[in-house]
Amino acid sequence: STYTEIFFLFQQHQQTLLNQLREVTGTTDVQLLQQALQVSNGDLAEAVAYLTEKNAKVPQQDETTYYQTSQVASDRYISVGSQADTNVIDLTGDDKDDLQRAIALSLEESSRAFRETGITDEEQAISRFLEASIAENKASLKRTHTEVWSDSPNPHDRKRIDNCPVGLKNVGNTCWFSAVIQSLFNLLEFQRLVLHYSPPARVQELPRNQKEHRNLPFMQELRNLFSLMVGSKRKYVDPSRAVEILKDAFKSSESQQQDVSEFTHKLLDWLEDAFQMKAEEDREGEKPKNPMVELFYGRFLAVGVLEGKKFENTETFGQYPLQVNGFKDLHECLEAAMVEGEIESLHSAENSARSGQEHWFTELPPVLTFELSRFEFNQALGRPEKIHNKLEFPYMLYMDRYMDRNREVTRIKREEIRRLKEHLTVLQQRLERYLSYGSGPKRFPLADVLQYAMEFASSKPVCTSPVEDIDSSAPPGCAASQQLPPPRQQDSVAPLESMSPATGAQQQRLAIHKPFTQSRLPPDLPMHPAPRHITEEELRVLEGCLHRWRSEVENDTRDLQGSISRIHRTIELMYSDKSMMQVPYRLHAVLVHEGQANAGHYWAYIYDPHQRCWMKYNDISVTKSSWEELVRDSFGGYRNASAYCLMYINDKKPFLIEEEFDKETGQILSGLDKLPPDLKHYVKEDNELFDKEMQEWDALQARKAQQEKLALAAAAAAAAASSPLTMQVFLQHDPEYMEQPSPTNDSKHMQEDTERAISKAVAEQEERSPEGLLNAAIKLEYARLLRFAQEDTPLDNDYRIQHIIVYFIQNQAPKKILERTLLTQFADRNLAFDERCKSIMSVARAKLDLIKPEEVNMDEYEIWHQDYRNFRETTILMTIGLELFQKTNYVESLMYLIYAYQYNKELLTKGLYRGHDEDLLGHYRRECLLKLNEQAAAMFEAGEEPEVTTGLGIMNELVVPCIPLLLVQEVERDLLAVEDMRNRWCSYLGQEMEANLQEKLTDFLPKLLDCSTEIKSFHDPPKIPSYSALELFERFSRIMSAMGRVPSEGR
Repeated sequence: STYTEIFFLFQQHQQTLLNQLREVTGTTDVQLLQQALQVSNGDLAEAVAYLTEKNAKVPQQDETTYYQTSQVASDRYISVGSQADTNVIDLTGDDKDDLQRAIALSLEESSRAFRETGITDEEQAISRFLEASIAENKASLKRTHTEVWSDSPNPHDRKRIDNCPVGLKNVGNTCWFSAVIQSLFNLLEFQRLVLHYSPPARVQELPRNQKEHRNLPFMQELRNLFSLMVGSKRKYVDPSRAVEILKDAFKSSESQQQDVSEFTHKLLDWLEDAFQMKAEEDREGEKPKNPMVELFYGRFLAVGVLEGKKFENTETFGQYPLQVNGFKDLHECLEAAMVEGEIESLHSAENSARSGQEHWFTELPPVLTFELSRFEFNQALGRPEKIHNKLEFPYMLYMDRYMDRNREVTRIKREEIRRLKEHLTVLQQRLERYLSYGSGPKRFPLADVLQYAMEFASSKPVCTSPVEDIDSSAPPGCAASQQLPPPRQQDSVAPLESMSPATGAQQQRLAIHKPFTQSRLPPDLPMHPAPRHITEEELRVLEGCLHRWRSEVENDTRDLQGSISRIHRTIELMYSDKSMMQVPYRLHAVLVHEGQANAGHYWAYIYDPHQRCWMKYNDISVTKSSWEELVRDSFGGYRNASAYCLMYINDKKPFLIEEEFDKETGQILSGLDKLPPDLKHYVKEDNELFDKEMQEWDALQARKAQQEKLALAAAAAAAAASSPLTMQVFLQHDPEYMEQPSPTNDSKHMQEDTERAISKAVAEQEERSPEGLLNAAIKLEYARLLRFAQEDTPLDNDYRIQHIIVYFIQNQAPKKILERTLLTQFADRNLAFDERCKSIMSVARAKLDLIKPEEVNMDEYEIWHQDYRNFRETTILMTIGLELFQKTNYVESLMYLIYAYQYNKELLTKGLYRGHDEDLLGHYRRECLLKLNEQAAAMFEAGEEPEVTTGLGIMNELVVPCIPLLLVQEVERDLLAVEDMRNRWCSYLGQEMEANLQEKLTDFLPKLLDCSTEIKSFHDPPKIPSYSALELFERFSRIMSAMGRVPSEGR
């Protein structure tokens, strides 16, 4: 059947992939190969990477370290699921460099007590990260204008629209701060706690220790920041003061990208300390309740056996760390983290020497945060690496199976799943024998083998050898030693007949079958090999057996596949009964990292329950998103972007995201009404400053406009004094390309068209009055231009460049605009080369004078002509940019192509025919950036100081400022181009190079990897030269003939 054929084709394709994977990796374990294909969704490259990583996994350390979490810990922030510690090595010796020392510090668990200052080793590690961010911000003040993040000078561009969420400005490598703070701010219960926090009343009397000196000012700045995010009129606000306080709390000089998770971890610790001081004051004599602890911290029970001795400890956790490597989804990560080592002895009465432990949650926090470990240290390369593996996670996560109260039920189900997986493995192995049949290196589905045998047996018998007909038909005069070797079936040659001179020419015209170059078979060759001799009885018996065997094999295969599917389904539904769906957690936020281990960019996806959609918080940019976009950027395995932190909230505790209501009116509080009096005053002051800034800007623009009007009036007065005729032309506001002072350039070209129309009208019309001839000439000219506008012309023959009327017709300009524009063409004073044209010109000018203001909207008329001027400018920029690109002058070409693309995009917002092909411009803009990136990288690789400086200058001044332009529209090919450019520079990480080159690379990479779509200031638009319509048309045609087709692009 058709279904069966499709199924076997699919199985054959799968087998081909398995064989290729086996050859590339050398792995012979079929189950492992199938797992790799399943994890990679059939992508061979990802499957190879998966197997390579799996084979290169570092051995686990000894049990003493592995089960260190079983010991009673005094630090809340223990390393849960100690797989995270398996790769820890000592790199603190003098013979190791600073990078390795920092990595060792960030990986090892700090369980030492607070020093007198209250600063732990973790806090010192965080300080390195924070100080680097502040240093980056301060250093930006010393950079050239091409490298500095700049606000738009127009405050109206920075004005918040309605109640859109407020973004956070990246003040120098602080995208990590924005992602974390936005995720917490959008927890409305957390937001309320921060906004309504007040420091202890006796704080001035207390001895200000290091903690208080750090926490209380930070809390105040966080309140200020949150209040601006609630009620500001700005599209985005500046978090510098909060970041400065974090920096001032620590003193260090190093940083590591992976310390961001520790930053979140310690940020909650600082908030907890601040709330603890307040709680102790409010509830003297009672055990104080800390809202931060109640919101973010939970408890789990660690039960197990260590060297034959059973233990049971209750431990507290904040962020719960999970390993990513080797797992396909969040539940697999959790299962691995909850069960460690050999756990058989936990359930038996025998006193075994085996060791193992289980974790069971006794109390889950309302906000459950998972830290995904996507960074690991590569011992072979001596540097940290990011894990890009795909990891799926659900929107709704049910935690019942991990709760202590369900311990026995879960153990039973885990045992059932283990038994089912064992059975599944046996069935998959049996199925594999059917789908990969044979004893040689190449294997095929057994059903196909039987089908092929049946087809062979059923073929019409042949009586001769497949070699005999070729040998016997060798051409005359051919020596025996020159005879062909026995050919393969596909490559057999058709018999050659002796040719007479009369038929020689005809034979030469016939297609000659060429073995190895043509797949067509000679017409007289059998389609398949066939048996020499087979009787009907033999065929009947053989066909009966083959049919029966094939049917049995197909039935067995279907049964195995059905059983495998049922087992998969049973495992999937193992925890789907209602009793195991009582602890629902809904995904609130996903924090994403893009880049490598040492550098990258952070942003967050946060669910808005009121709009019922996902929002993307990317520094100053806050946009609506979708689950599909979140999956693409967060699951991993697609680009260098993946989630590193998941924030779930208890779906049965709606207070976490509920808005606050006014107690008197019952209305939802919004904007400034949500703020306490001190913060309301603070925000009002800031909004007044912003209003004042907008008013000053408007006043400045009004003064500029008034000055321009005065300048125009002065020019008009001077023109009137020198020439009344010039004044008349000025008052008519006719476009410069419609009327010129002398018959040159555009005017000459248009003049010739006009005179041609007049001559044709004179020849065709009986009425010879000037007005009749004018009407006839205008109709003829319009008909000619209409034909041009309606033609389906190639890109290199764009009539819009030659005549404005064609542009107007294609873009459906109003009739009155067309009529006035044509009248202006015939009113050109340069037409007065004879009396007849002069009289027609005079009539046209008189008609222009008679047009009343209400008949033609002059503002609309000017807008249409300004649009055409913009179209011409865009065409000039595009033409020059492509000409320079063709000459490989990419540095000069870039700005022309950048501005041509931007101007063209603005034109296309008004209509399809307002501009040029956006894909074409986008392609060459992208290619120009890739070429410059390649040149700059080659200069950096050269290692010579002048070339390195030049290469980094190209990147900083040209490429990096343009990257936001490629990111803002999220066009797939633009995103891939940016990724390729970043990957090229990230590939230098870990390579041996001189110290000065390493320093330059470290300084440069954060700029390249910053994914903010805020546009940086770069070079002013190129000066646009003046071309006549004919000259521009010819140059545009030449360059479009050479480069007008966009080639197919790959990665």
